[in-house]
Amino acid sequence: MKKFLNNIRSAENPIPLNKQIINTICILFIGIILGIFSKLLDTMPTNELPFIFEFLDMRNFLGRFAIWLLIALSISIYSNSSIRASINVFVFFVGMVTSYYLYSKFVAGFFSRSYAMIWVTFTVISPILAFICWYARGKSKLAFMLSATILAVLFNTTFVHVGSYFEMRSILELITFLFAVVFLKRKAIKDTMIMLALSVGIAFALDFVVPFHFG
Repeated sequence: MKKFLNNIRSAENPIPLNKQIINTICILFIGIILGIFSKLLDTMPTNELPFIFEFLDMRNFLGRFAIWLLIALSISIYSNSSIRASINVFVFFVGMVTSYYLYSKFVAGFFSRSYAMIWVTFTVISPILAFICWYARGKSKLAFMLSATILAVLFNTTFVHVGSYFEMRSILELITFLFAVVFLKRKAIKDTMIMLALSVGIAFALDFVVPFHFG
C-alpha cells in the first residue's frame, strides 16, 4: 500500500519533530483566530463593517464552505506527508469550529445546535479527506483524477447550476476557485486545462448524485 501511494505522489519529506509541533500549533492558532473573526463579522451591525467587507458580502462568504475548503486543501497539499496533512487539517478545523461556537455561545449569546453539528461532522471526517487530498499533487493518472474531483467540488461551491440556470455565487467564491486551480495546476498548461474541463464535467455529474450542496 505504501508503495502504491508513493506512486501517486512523490515520497514524503520528513522534518524534525519540533518543527512539526510548531507548525501544527501555528495552524491551530490560525484556526482559532479565523473562527473568532468569522463570528465577529457575523455579529457586527452592517453599518459598522468596513465598506469593502460589506461590498464583497464577506460575512456570508465566510459562512459558506468555499473558503474553508480552500484553506483545508492548501494545508493538505503543502503538508510534508499525508499523515501530517490529516493532523494539520483536523487541528485547523478543531480550532476554527471550537472558537466560532464558543464565541457564539458565550459572547454573542446565540448557539445553533443543528448548524454546529454540520461543522462538527465535517471536522471529524476532515482528516480522511485531507489524507486523500495530499496525493492530488502527484503525477499519476489517479492523482490527476483526484485533482479534477476536488476542483469539481469547489466548482459547485462557486457556481449555482440547475438545468439551464447558471450563476456565480460571488466574486470571492470565483477567486477561491481560481486559487484552487493554481494550487492543483499541472506542469503543462494543456494538462491543467484538461483537468479544469474534466472538473466541470464531474461537477455537473455530482449534481445528479449528491443532493447536498456545499454553497
